Amino acid sequence: LFQAAGAALAYVSSYVFTSYKTYDHFLEDKYTLIPAIVILAVAVVMFIIGTIGCCATLRESRIGLGFFLFIILLLFVAEVAAFVLGFIYRARVSTDVKRSMSDVFNKYDGHNAETGAVDYLQKQLQCCGVKSYNDWNTTSWFNSTGNSTVPLSCCKVNNNNCTGRIDQPSLLYTQGCEEKLEHVLQEVLSYAMLVILGFAIIKFFGMLSVCVITCKKRNQNEYQPLSGTFA
Repeated sequence: LFQAAGAALAYVSSYVFTSYKTYDHFLEDKYTLIPAIVILAVAVVMFIIGTIGCCATLRESRIGLGFFLFIILLLFVAEVAAFVLGFIYRARVSTDVKRSMSDVFNKYDGHNAETGAVDYLQKQLQCCGVKSYNDWNTTSWFNSTGNSTVPLSCCKVNNNNCTGRIDQPSLLYTQGCEEKLEHVLQEVLSYAMLVILGFAIIKFFGMLSVCVITCKKRNQNEYQPLSGTFA
């Protein structure tokens, strides 16, 4: 059970890392990944202690169960901390995206790394510009081309007639990327927080189960039947 839970948490952590890696050009605050790091650490520990917990439970060793309970408690605290951090950084995603996105779009020149990041973002999220497609009017790339066009990544899918002309908005994605990216990143964190909360609840009941087994073992040791005969 613990190995399966560890695998699930490792998957959630990798999902958060992958999602943020995809859009890392638009994120300056790397502390947002702290919840994912905590989740990964918890997953690794759960893999390790899974076997210890099984052995201790089968043998009903008080020392083993006590150590197992202590580890579960630490994991529970770590998961609660990750949940709280996720809640905090979820609110900061909007500020981080707003602070960095305009800078990345202004560096667009058709060749550099920022160009690839912007084109990927606009195609993936089906958006154009920061707040709307009109934002391209103020970029150095738009002014340098002199043909009143936006990047072809703003063109709607399967529209071969689109040349990026800004006076043909029906052929372009008109919604800005800022709001869409905020929504995607906040959804990723919300998903991770929901999984963390679920496993934290399971840990809580796991601690209760270990306590019950430990108390049962202690009572059995304290109330051993008396042997021998009485005169």
